[in-house]
Formats: sequence, C-alpha cells, structure tokens
Amino acid sequence: MKVALVAGELSGDLLGAAVIEGLRARVPELQCYGVCGDRMRAAGCKPIASIDELSLMGIAEVLPALPRLFRLRARLIEHILADPPDVVVGIDAPDFNLGLERRLREAGLRTVHVVSPTIWAWRQGRVKAIARAVDQMLCLFPFEPAFYAGHRVPATFIGHPLADQLDDAVTPAQGRVALALPERPTLAVLPGSRSGEVKHLMAPFAAAAARLAEQIPGLQVLTPVAKPGLRAAIEATRQQRAPGLDWQCLAGNTRGVLQAADAVLLASGTATLETLLLGRPMVVGYRTGPLTAWLMLKAGLLKSRHVSLPNLLAATATVPERLQQACHPQQLADDLLPLLTDAAARERQLVTFASVRTQLAGGAGDRAAEAILDGLTA
Repeated sequence: MKVALVAGELSGDLLGAAVIEGLRARVPELQCYGVCGDRMRAAGCKPIASIDELSLMGIAEVLPALPRLFRLRARLIEHILADPPDVVVGIDAPDFNLGLERRLREAGLRTVHVVSPTIWAWRQGRVKAIARAVDQMLCLFPFEPAFYAGHRVPATFIGHPLADQLDDAVTPAQGRVALALPERPTLAVLPGSRSGEVKHLMAPFAAAAARLAEQIPGLQVLTPVAKPGLRAAIEATRQQRAPGLDWQCLAGNTRGVLQAADAVLLASGTATLETLLLGRPMVVGYRTGPLTAWLMLKAGLLKSRHVSLPNLLAATATVPERLQQACHPQQLADDLLPLLTDAAARERQLVTFASVRTQLAGGAGDRAAEAILDGLTA
C-alpha cells in the first residue's frame, strides 16, 4: 500500500505520524511520501518537501507567498501523479490542501482530509469546495461530523491523538524538578510557533508577565521556542518589555515547560489543547494584522462565539480569551493573577478540562487508519 501525505504546521506533523503508525500496524509494508516534518519522517514518511513551507499565518503573510505556494502545489501534483498512491491524505492546511486534493481527485485519486476546517466557525460556504475535494473527512472533535451530514461528505470523528498521549499526572512541582528549576511560582508564556504570531503577541505577553512579577514575588517565566528562527525576536522583546525578570527560553520542550507551569499564557491554537490535556489553567490571547482582524471580527467571517479549543469543546466557557485590542498587558495580567494565586479559580478550569480529555481520547491514529482502509474497500 502506498500513501501520499501533505501536512501543514507542527500540529499536522504530529497527526500525520499517528496516522502513519496506525496504517503501518495494519499494513506492515506501507510506503508513504509527502510533505512532512520530523515526526512523520521518524514514522517512515519519505519527504518530498518540508512542512515549514506551509507554516504561514494570516492574509497579510500568505499573500506575498502565493506564487511560491502555487509552484509548490504544481510540483506536488506532478510528483504524486507520476508516482500514484492508493490514497492521498491531506492533514490540516485547508487553504492549500483542499485545492491540491480537488485536482488529484479529479485525476482519479482517492482523497482523505484529516482535521476539518473550521467551517462551523467561519467561511461556512467552504463545505461545497470540500465536497468536491475529498472522499472522506476525518474530524478531531465530536461536534464536527454533524455539520457535514447534509452536504454529501462522509465525515468520521476520530478523536485527537494528543488525548491518548497526555494526562495531568505530573504536578507543577514535579515538572519543575524535571527541568531543574527552583520551587517558585511559574508562568509559561507561549507566543506561538509562527513568526507572525511572535510579532503580534510577544510584546503584550511579556509586558503582562512583568506586571504579574510586581504582584507575585519570585515569579519565574518559561518560554519554549518552537523553532530556532524565532528565538532572536522572542529574546529581544522579552528584554525590552520585561527587563530583569527571571525568564528562561528553552529550545522546544513545550510539554516539559507546560508541566512545570502553574498557569499558562498562550496564543490561540493547538497548544491550548495540549495545555488542557496536561491540566494547566490558561489565558488565551491573539492578535493578527489589521486586514485579517477586520475580516474576522468586523466583516462577520467569524461565526463562532469562541476561538480557543478549550471553550469550543467544553459545555461552558472557562478560559479567558483576549483578542486584538483586548489582548493588552493589564487585562492579561488581571486574568492570570487568580490562576496563579487562587486554588478555586484554577479548579474551575481543571474540572472542565478533565471531561474534555475523556471525550477526545480513544486512539485517533487507529481510528483514522481504520476509516482510511474502510474507504478504500467500500
């Protein structure tokens, strides 16, 4: 069996590896190639392009890259049609992958997309394009398949692979021991894994940490640097906005940093799910360029009341979300202070997180593999 996979961003690399491992457990002689990162390569995916080529944020960042992205898509189509697989699996990156999948499906290949685009939140008309592009949609969250029911798109809830890997067994004190840190109040700050996110979020995040340090003696701050190229910008902003604060920037190791934290300040995205699954209370902030923000918030493209996964998945919204102008230092500090000092405030979030974890667990990679194989034999 031969599979072509095209993943976008670091989260797509994790999901792609789980899908490959699930397929290989059922088809030991599996061959796979595509756009991948370190985890997918370790799982046996032969790279034909790097996942970094699809890691872009917002309209303002994507527009200048469009010629390069079109060339990449054309190159992938040529490569895949020259070495046709049994199935093409696109993972996340819907703006890129759905167009690719449509072209390949029109050429006679079977296409599966993993991670539903957020059509339930904004740009709901995309479901028509999805119906033309994919034979199957594999959804990570339980509320998503219902949206596809009336649009002739077979959709299956597979759960999330992170829910099978992570739990809240490690206490913050144990996490600090693992990183050889002193036993002091600890805040994790995660400004995102893309340069655009760091550009927009690091300054208010750092200033909020500085204000918290004035109220919490001995506060230490940790930031996992998702990519080496982001370190210079993170360090420069940290030194400018929070000089003198005990702040360590660690290469990668997001999980270890989260486990060592009493509370987390982070960008909206997949890291919020990891934070939830590890049982750490959080505040979510997000800023983007003016054009993207206007389209989302003012022009009505955003249909959902919430943007963070914890609030979307829970029955009640327990995580503060601060977007655009509301994502400013004083507001963020005010939101974080009770999570660092009040056990009852922490527990309100953690009780909700535990119920979400139970809902998402159950072997996403295996479920995805079964759905893909079932589709091939249907």
